[in-house]
Amino acid sequence: MYKIQTLNSISDVIHEELSAENYLIGKEEPVPEGILVRSADMHERELPESLLAIARAGAGTNNIPIDECTRRGIAVFNTPGANANAVAELVVCGLMLGGRNVSGGIQWAQTLKGQGDAIPKLVEKGKGQFAGPEVRGKTLGVIGLGAIGAIVANAAAEGLQMKVLGYDPFISVESAWSLSRAVRHCASMDEIFANADYITVHVPLNDGTRGLIGSANLAKMKDGVHLLNFSRAELADADALAAALESGKVASYVTDFPTEAVLAMKNAVVIPHLGASTPESEENCARMAAQELREYLENGQIRNSVNLPEILLGRSEGIRIQIIHGNEPGMVSAISAAIGARAESVPLINMILRYFCRFAISAAERRVCPAAFSKRFIIAFPIPCAAKDSL
Repeated sequence: MYKIQTLNSISDVIHEELSAENYLIGKEEPVPEGILVRSADMHERELPESLLAIARAGAGTNNIPIDECTRRGIAVFNTPGANANAVAELVVCGLMLGGRNVSGGIQWAQTLKGQGDAIPKLVEKGKGQFAGPEVRGKTLGVIGLGAIGAIVANAAAEGLQMKVLGYDPFISVESAWSLSRAVRHCASMDEIFANADYITVHVPLNDGTRGLIGSANLAKMKDGVHLLNFSRAELADADALAAALESGKVASYVTDFPTEAVLAMKNAVVIPHLGASTPESEENCARMAAQELREYLENGQIRNSVNLPEILLGRSEGIRIQIIHGNEPGMVSAISAAIGARAESVPLINMILRYFCRFAISAAERRVCPAAFSKRFIIAFPIPCAAKDSL
């Protein structure tokens, strides 16, 4: 039986994927083979020797010590796309919130309390200050055409009748097939900056995207552009953005990430990180995370891992052995000896032999973890590697 620890309140749908017959699930499980987590910070948490995999019910993994997990051969999964529809709906809402100054109008309306019968006349007199343009016929630039960006692009093009420009040099085949023919692909972000009335950013945070909304790119945008950021707060340079909003270069900034700096900005519409806050999204994330754990623990399948390459292989009868190690001279012989010592009475039907990284690991450092010996076991050699991209 596999033992799974939950570090947050996780939707009950996990029990549909992890049967009580094969899985023991609890918050206080002391020696888990798997961990299900949402937002709990794991950086200061001691990872038990029994741990084989962590599944994050969400896309971001900033709360998980990826380097340490990779060094120890612990698979880390996330759930990209599980909350895509929820976030995309809020982005579409954000187009109107920013362009039509809806939030400003709502706040102003609250100031009319106590005016009694005078309220209708006061509304007609004051509503003009919140007038804003329709989005129909305007140009929307979508930077990043993953699961969320593709839904936003299609909704804007087909539903809102906007002209949509898309940019994504790393677009997946699946996303490309899902895009409406009305979405025009751009060869560079500069094309979007020069032509878009609205720009929404859907990219991961890394060294290449940090400060993407900065002074250099802001200068390339049309005057009065409306910006939307539902990806990460750090994609925007706070000082440059504040100056652009103050000058009117940027008409509005809609974001799902409140910070002290953003809350003080003129014409910023700040939403309290509600992108994935729907019951459907929470269930989708929990279900996908549970499926990823189950497939890894039972069959060695790797899908949506942030620190291991994808492995999707059919399963035959017998035992499957997965080996994670540093690709150094002498490793194969050391592994063969370890397998031989363990496998004298076990018929080996399947073996997955994966070579990662270039770090010297001695045979004495190996960790042999029988997850469920009748089905599969893992020999994991610690490997100090930062992330999937460096594998």
